[in-house]
Amino acid sequence: MQTGPDTAQRRGWMAVLARAEAEAIAAGLGQIADLPRWSVLRGPESGLVMVRGRAGGGGAAFNLGEMTVTRCTVRIASGEVGHAYVAGRDPRRAELAAAGDALMQRSDLRDAVERSVIAPLARAQDARRQAVAAKAAATRVQFFTMRTMR
Repeated sequence: MQTGPDTAQRRGWMAVLARAEAEAIAAGLGQIADLPRWSVLRGPESGLVMVRGRAGGGGAAFNLGEMTVTRCTVRIASGEVGHAYVAGRDPRRAELAAAGDALMQRSDLRDAVERSVIAPLARAQDARRQAVAAKAAATRVQFFTMRTMR
């Protein structure tokens, strides 16, 4: 019996795929030889979801507003089904992300997809996140220091 990935692992690669651009996913998949074909089961289709927030991160939940998302479900030839929900209205991006999810479920392809698609995308996303954090840190005000300067 073939064992699949655990929920935390799958959640991790689905998050990386959902944040990636279609061209980046396609470029990574293009590096893998003999990829199985996939067929679309549902979508890609766009719609709205309600985004909820919490005051202060822990207060009462409130409706922040609506956000456009595109979802897609694909099945690869060996039977694995992949799902994706991506922000915005890019049907190709949703389909490629769903295909990436399905391919990662195959134990014989997981290492190749991880090496060619998931890992490079995760590194690029971390680098962007660190650049934004560094830019924000440069504008940080140390109120304690200002208070002692009076």
